[in-house]
Amino acid sequence: MDASRRQSGIQQLLAAEQEAQQIVNAARAAKSAQLRQAKEEAEREIAEYKQQMEAEFQRKVAESSGDSGANVKRLEQETAAKIEQLNQQAASISPEVIQMLLRHVTTVKN
Repeated sequence: MDASRRQSGIQQLLAAEQEAQQIVNAARAAKSAQLRQAKEEAEREIAEYKQQMEAEFQRKVAESSGDSGANVKRLEQETAAKIEQLNQQAASISPEVIQMLLRHVTTVKN
């Protein structure tokens, strides 16, 4: 009986060892799956963040380059409008100035 008991105990130990090995393997597989999932999620987040930063950079580049072109165009328009306004003012008072100059030149004071 001792031999059969020993044999039975050894079989139980071997079965327990195999079960423990399966549990360890399952835990390793789960850990690997979690690490893989975490890595994929991190890469996705990095890609999204990079895309957001690139979009913001492109927007700022467009704003700054667009603004300088828009500012130059706006300044040219304002300058042209101011020149036109000054020409109109000069044209409107030109006859009066000519008359005043002629009066002063032709009038002799004693």
